Amino acid sequence: MKNKKSSWGWFWQSVTGILLILLVGLHMIAHHFVAEGGIRDFQQVIAYLSNPIIILTELAFLISVTVHAMLGMRSILFDLGLSPQWERVVTYGVVVIGGLTVLYGFWLTYAILAQGSAPTAFLFR
Repeated sequence: MKNKKSSWGWFWQSVTGILLILLVGLHMIAHHFVAEGGIRDFQQVIAYLSNPIIILTELAFLISVTVHAMLGMRSILFDLGLSPQWERVVTYGVVVIGGLTVLYGFWLTYAILAQGSAPTAFLFR
């Protein structure tokens, strides 16, 4: 049973790793090569996020990074040879920390867009 749980962790670690290769590349191009001066100011971020596809891509990036990081931390801690009870504690801990991280990222995206201009109004109807 333990190997089955571990294999799911490795599966999702691999999936998010592959996604990160794509999403980090897109993020770097969009934010550091296309943006004038290599970085966007607040108004440019609002304009950039006016496209719903961009919002979904950035949120997918957030979720992928968080899942990949939490599974990595879980794996490192499991390599310490923890008891099954501590493995459960670690698993619940990374789920809570990861969930809070994603919720904060979603809230921050919403807060930025709420201060933006009319192109993001579709989010608040």
